[in-house]
Amino acid sequence: MQFEPTGIAGLWAVRLERFCDARGSFARLFDRDAFAGHGLPNCFVQESLSVTRSAGTVRGMHFQRPPHAEVKFVRCVRGAIHDVVADLRPDSPSYLRWQGFDLTQDGDLALCIPQGCAHGFQTLTDDCEVLYQMSAAFAPTHADGVRHDDPALGIVWPRGISLIAEKDLAWPTIRR
Repeated sequence: MQFEPTGIAGLWAVRLERFCDARGSFARLFDRDAFAGHGLPNCFVQESLSVTRSAGTVRGMHFQRPPHAEVKFVRCVRGAIHDVVADLRPDSPSYLRWQGFDLTQDGDLALCIPQGCAHGFQTLTDDCEVLYQMSAAFAPTHADGVRHDDPALGIVWPRGISLIAEKDLAWPTIRR
């Protein structure tokens, strides 16, 4: 696994190292010691799968508030998505900065998203599946989010939004 820093403090792009032969390929999706060596959580307590039917759908921008803040390790296992991470940590050097990444079923890229960052994605193809591993269990009373079109963030989505949940439209904007 290759760990690449990004423009968001504490956000790591994690690239698979594929071993290929005539049969196909093999790659390690997670390595506890490699994560620990980069100061990242190496024990995930929950794993979830998001299935989205239609291209252009936006899910997000979600996070959990302390004491249930979580690190997310995210990978697209079917289809293609434009994944967005926004830094909501006021003490961070990348506060209110966002960064987008294309994650695909055939790509080798996954993201390790730090606590205090909001996460969302837009599907680029129909029938997408996104695999999440979380360092903390989902706590509905601490689930939170910000609007996908918050002017304080200025996220640019790659295509028109075809579908977004009412819950995601109801998130507040960031108050500075």
